[in-house]
Amino acid sequence: MSTKERFVDGPTGGAGGPVRTKRWLVALDIDGTTMREDGVVTETVIAALRDAEAAGHEVMLSTGRSEGMTVPLLARLGIRPKYLVCANGALTLARRGDGSYERVHVETFNPSEVLQTVHGALAQAAFGVEDETGHFLLSANFPDDAMTTAGEHVAFDRLLDVEATRVVVISPEHGLEEFLQIVEDMGLHKVSYTVGWTAWLDIAPEGVTKATAMERVREWLDIPRSRVFAAGDGRNDIDMLRWASTSGRGIVMGQAPEDVIDAGNELTGGVDDDGLAAALDSLPR
Repeated sequence: MSTKERFVDGPTGGAGGPVRTKRWLVALDIDGTTMREDGVVTETVIAALRDAEAAGHEVMLSTGRSEGMTVPLLARLGIRPKYLVCANGALTLARRGDGSYERVHVETFNPSEVLQTVHGALAQAAFGVEDETGHFLLSANFPDDAMTTAGEHVAFDRLLDVEATRVVVISPEHGLEEFLQIVEDMGLHKVSYTVGWTAWLDIAPEGVTKATAMERVREWLDIPRSRVFAAGDGRNDIDMLRWASTSGRGIVMGQAPEDVIDAGNELTGGVDDDGLAAALDSLPR
């Protein structure tokens, strides 16, 4: 049997024996896609996730979250992915035989230049740097629900010496449109960056996105590009949605902004309407 296919038990048009289901690679954003803004993952979504995995599909998370904010969620979702993509593609984890996860691919960069550039334009912003071990150094307080709250508070200059997988900048004093303009005017170079729903800037190593990490995982799993399914709602999902839409399915959540909607090739319901569950239920069984 090919590694691209699995036999699963399920209904058939005939005697009710097993059917052949071609395996899809299913990459899911967490916040705003799998999880609502209030932190709830509904039972409808959980059931859809488990059903997709039980059907033989490779269901995994591809998120901007850190490792420490991603792995514990798996027990709640009831899935056991072979791989996880964290830090917007800078970190890929693989499941060990005992069920724990280890880092199998890490992308890092020297953040000194970009930090000084952003600090010059947003001196009052809060800065966070995640190092290659998953430890966060923070120059100021982040919101209580931020993915970077559990970190060590240090002076800004200390951040310049860290070999980083990710830099996070948040500037609550700016509205989103104003913040977008400031970021555009900075003309950041040699890094990949995305801007979130609020005045939140996520900076990754140059050329690193969720899409680059997912393409690597796809190759490891030997699943064709025509059977990739990615779902997201934020600007950090744009590259992943475009990657999936090229030959497969790029699923955009109903509440996503227009530039994210343009990146996908399918639109589902919003996160508050269990749009992800509806999309997952359309996968082959």
